[in-house]
Amino acid sequence: MRHSDEQLIADYLGGDRKSLEILIRRYLKPIYGFVYRYVGNSQDAEDITQDAFVKMWRNLKRFDKRKSFKTWVFTIAKNTAMDVLKKKKTIPFSEFDNEEGENILTETLADQRFLADKVFERASIVQLLQSAIDNLLPKYRLVLSLRYNDNLNFREIAEILGEPLNTIKSRHRRALTIFKKNLTGL
Repeated sequence: MRHSDEQLIADYLGGDRKSLEILIRRYLKPIYGFVYRYVGNSQDAEDITQDAFVKMWRNLKRFDKRKSFKTWVFTIAKNTAMDVLKKKKTIPFSEFDNEEGENILTETLADQRFLADKVFERASIVQLLQSAIDNLLPKYRLVLSLRYNDNLNFREIAEILGEPLNTIKSRHRRALTIFKKNLTGL
């Protein structure tokens, strides 16, 4: 018998440790997948997912039972990922320029014409779709990811992102329009 999230929370707060394990197992893969798509690498995604579940555990007593646990835990994961991304410092490509203005990275890269030909020859539909998605602004990519990868409805997405419902619906429509345009441009 599958218990509801709310029942598992109540059971855990009542002393049943197994209930927390079930709750974490239920959301571990979806949260990891969401975070991975958000940050783009597995090591950060693992760390952020772990931090998000620790935060969830620490704040479980304060969870508002009138709200959805699913959106609450996704919100924690999103905020944790945003905190990590804010702390990361990117290195501008221009910092690799030497005194003469030559960029050591550019000079050591393989012949771009050869790579472009090979990539184009071997490109699959998945790669084309991913490229079109990658060209979206993060706010559009995030809405599409939550909608289609995490199967959240617009209300849940709005709650997770702290945005009005109509903004999310509009952002979704705009994301699809740009995505289609990106696909035709590839």
